Amino acid sequence: MSTTRPGTPVIFGEVLFDCFLDGEMVLGGAPFNVAWNLQAMGLSPHLVSRVGDDALGGRILEAMEAWGMDLSGVQGDGSIPTGEVRVSVKDGEPSFEIIADRAYDFITAKELSTPDPVGILYHGSLALRSTSPLAALDQLRQVSGCPVLMDVNLRAPWWNQDQVMGLMREATWVKLNEDELAALIPDAPDIEKRADRLLEHCGLECLVVTRGADGAWARGRQGWTLEPEPVVAQQVVDTVGAGDAFSSVLILGLMRDWSWSLILERAQSFAAAVVGLQGATTRDRSFYVPIFENWENS
Repeated sequence: MSTTRPGTPVIFGEVLFDCFLDGEMVLGGAPFNVAWNLQAMGLSPHLVSRVGDDALGGRILEAMEAWGMDLSGVQGDGSIPTGEVRVSVKDGEPSFEIIADRAYDFITAKELSTPDPVGILYHGSLALRSTSPLAALDQLRQVSGCPVLMDVNLRAPWWNQDQVMGLMREATWVKLNEDELAALIPDAPDIEKRADRLLEHCGLECLVVTRGADGAWARGRQGWTLEPEPVVAQQVVDTVGAGDAFSSVLILGLMRDWSWSLILERAQSFAAAVVGLQGATTRDRSFYVPIFENWENS
């Protein structure tokens, strides 16, 4: 799968295990999920994260190697354990207990490994709850000079308004869900006015808003709006990773120079497929291959 935009997508942030109540442990973290999906799409992403020198960290590296992923951006930590999130699901909706002071909270600029050139830099907001990853991300932005896709992940208590708004001012495109948009711009009456406020305040090229079963909505800096028909999932096991699946296709579409209407259509379609999984990713390549082969041939 060739790309139109030159360079490698760099994915920055947390890698961890989603730990379910039934004892299953699934590799997770929004940036890791995005990188995993991009590898299946053939984009060979460069993941910048950090894992502990422990059994879970070893499992992450083994899984990445087996999936064919580049390990050079993953830092090791001899004293801080690998990330964990305890996930419970009720009526198909997940809730998360995010464990503090894990290896990804200590991503450091001193150990950065960056491909040249970088096509797109992607990051969320959770891994930036500590000062060390913030400094590392700032260095990545300066060194790469590439456009930035920020994926807003507001997980209480690990965010504050000023920091998130500041990060968005450094981005080219921002993706967030409807509740997050309302939390950031609470004094505007509807999605259009909230989006316009954010676009103007942060100087973004495009804002993409996901709305669960109601699909997605996007507004461009030039004033255009897209609201494609929602894609109905054939099966819903849980919604863990649906937003990350959506983000993966945003990156794919931006790298391939697809139209925004095609990006949103295919991002919704892939997210609707991922909700049929338990957790955000699968090691079953047969899940991915028909989706991307269909896109290649259409």
